[in-house]
Amino acid sequence: MDLIPSFSVDHNAIVPGIFTSRMDQVGGSVITTYDIRLTRPNKEPAVDVAAMHSLEHIIATFLRNHPDWKDEVIYWGPMGCLTGFYLILKGSRSPREIHPLLVSAFRAVKDAQSVPGTSPENCGHYLMHDLGMAKWYAERFANYLTENAGNPDIYEYPRTERLVTDEGHRFYDS
Repeated sequence: MDLIPSFSVDHNAIVPGIFTSRMDQVGGSVITTYDIRLTRPNKEPAVDVAAMHSLEHIIATFLRNHPDWKDEVIYWGPMGCLTGFYLILKGSRSPREIHPLLVSAFRAVKDAQSVPGTSPENCGHYLMHDLGMAKWYAERFANYLTENAGNPDIYEYPRTERLVTDEGHRFYDS
């Protein structure tokens, strides 16, 4: 099987940020998947699972209720590695264009008095939430995005040249 594009990005070089993971044509429309990376893979600890779950609920609710964006949001959910989220939107905006939306979404977490959708009827693991830690991660990431708004590294995946010899051996840079 071919390696999917998101696995071909050098995860040792990714910094927290907002990246275009893929763009797909669906009918006559473009659907864009964004990689919203909160921590440095393989260098920082993954986000606490209960905090990640709370961030998922709070930010999904924020995005799906945002008056300017609610009709554009298709999906918001955590990465399996717990280093970030995927955001899928209708259209083809650059990461810089959605930067203000994400800063406001993560800033909104501090005002949450509770995590929405945490009853047994609404959530498959309703006891696994941590609002306090979600607020900590959200503030940390919102501050980082704000402080690094002009840094191109938070918008573009690092690319690593993969050299292949005539014999088919792959060399990876360090």
